Amino acid sequence: MRALRQVGSLTEFQAFLQVLAARSGQLLNMADASRDLGVALNTVKAWISILEATYQILVLRPYFANVGKRLVKTPKIYFSDVGMLCQLTGMTSPRLAATGPFAGAIFETAVVSEIVRALSHRGTEPRIWFYRTAKGEEVDLVVEAEGRLVPIEAKASSTPRPAMAAGIAALRRDLGLRVAPGWVVHAGDVQLPLGEGVTALPLGAL
Repeated sequence: MRALRQVGSLTEFQAFLQVLAARSGQLLNMADASRDLGVALNTVKAWISILEATYQILVLRPYFANVGKRLVKTPKIYFSDVGMLCQLTGMTSPRLAATGPFAGAIFETAVVSEIVRALSHRGTEPRIWFYRTAKGEEVDLVVEAEGRLVPIEAKASSTPRPAMAAGIAALRRDLGLRVAPGWVVHAGDVQLPLGEGVTALPLGAL
């Protein structure tokens, strides 16, 4: 990082990484991060660009479709290394990572990063987005495969329920037949249907 961007203050950069880690799996407002850190917005943009280029983070863009409603345009950010994410957020034990305040974000980051790695290892560039409307309807990950969109939700709960598939149902209402059967990846160990075209899948089965 220092060689690529001439990072002058390692203390500021460490604080930046911690602020970014606290936002993993969330919509990223760079202006808010700049204000929290007390550094220039262009500096935050440059640091994020370098982290993305060196595969430290994944910046997930929203999926756009002509569905007659305004979609959120702000990207989401994920750390590529869940271990680094846990270290930066202070979740230094398996118990804290699984049950602490960042449990949901850590689990979602693990699911997204695992899927991205699996797709990349097939030798193809992953075509992935998230889906979120102004009303808050959201699907964590949308993967384009063979011309269709595969929706994937990540839930840290070990007891999958049909309500967890609400975002996938909303996506299907908006895009119809373009949406393939989807998955709710969870922290439990069961695989079962959650409704029409949606299956609960354990993280270990990815």
